[in-house]
Amino acid sequence: MSVSPMAYRRLGTSDLNVSAVCLGTMTFGQQNSEADGHAQLDRALAAGINFIDTAEMYAVPPRAETYGATETIVGNWLKRQDRSKIVLATKAAGPGRTLEWIRGGPKGFGKADLNAAVDGSLKRLQTDYIDLYQLHWPARRQPMFGGWQYAPADEGDGIITPIAETLEALAELVKAGKIRHVGVSNEHPWGVMEFTRLARESGLPRIVSIQNAYSLVNRTYDLTLAEVCHRENVGLLAYSPLAFGHLSGKYLANPQAEGRITRFAGFGQRYSKPGLEAVVTEYVALARDAGVTPAQLALAWCYRRWSVTSTIIGATTLAQLDENLSAWNIDLAPEVLDKIDAIHLRHPNPAP
Repeated sequence: MSVSPMAYRRLGTSDLNVSAVCLGTMTFGQQNSEADGHAQLDRALAAGINFIDTAEMYAVPPRAETYGATETIVGNWLKRQDRSKIVLATKAAGPGRTLEWIRGGPKGFGKADLNAAVDGSLKRLQTDYIDLYQLHWPARRQPMFGGWQYAPADEGDGIITPIAETLEALAELVKAGKIRHVGVSNEHPWGVMEFTRLARESGLPRIVSIQNAYSLVNRTYDLTLAEVCHRENVGLLAYSPLAFGHLSGKYLANPQAEGRITRFAGFGQRYSKPGLEAVVTEYVALARDAGVTPAQLALAWCYRRWSVTSTIIGATTLAQLDENLSAWNIDLAPEVLDKIDAIHLRHPNPAP
């Protein structure tokens, strides 16, 4: 399948020109075999996608048995490509007591931990450098992955790495040529401001991107981060634009439909909150009225949001990937966009 023309956008203050659609890979090595993953990568490349996102923690949901599997699959594909034409992003896992199989349990984002993480990723990816190296989640207590309120009392029971220390460690990795640019993920306004302030004041690497959840059912970015990232020139990499498949409408028709939500019990708590089904029902009806599939509606909206540099898509089948890619050619009419906003105002952010 060919989808064209693909747009390319400058990522923050970097020299990276990334495709407006990015292929996410976290199913590789668990829901998808290596052959499946390579077929998806080939299809994405043919569609003009030059931006690939992965993480040391993947496949997802994380397990000791699949740790590093996704990077290995991507690396086996990457070694057959023209490396200069691929923008490769990966992520270092942050503190987590339940992730003891990752480097003995990631302790934070200090020098030793980041050195070990980068070296492991480079080996699995079979490359000499990473274009965009991201911190998978903050090394401090924050509501994320479905958490919805900050609690200062939680700070006492978590690992905190000072941001200045993290930036100094990243600066050494940039100087060594192992990484080109740095970004954050699952971050909050205070964190973005601290990263940019310290970089400016101390001559340390400036974050060029933030990878956060963003979809029709989670637009908290618009309220909390849009202005910060616009003024600081930090590009949004929107993940989970289909809300773990909910915005495809498949779980309305069959609550036990195949997908991560049904396959892995207890996974995806962000999408288990009250009110999600009601708003998805409205978006599905709107999509049908607009003559597109529910997935196309959700993706076409995200692809052309002014605040989004690149939208990270993922699939378990080539048919799903083709549908996701086809949404790039859809321009939603102004009246459809107005109806999307009206639904959002009636049902704001049911899956933060």
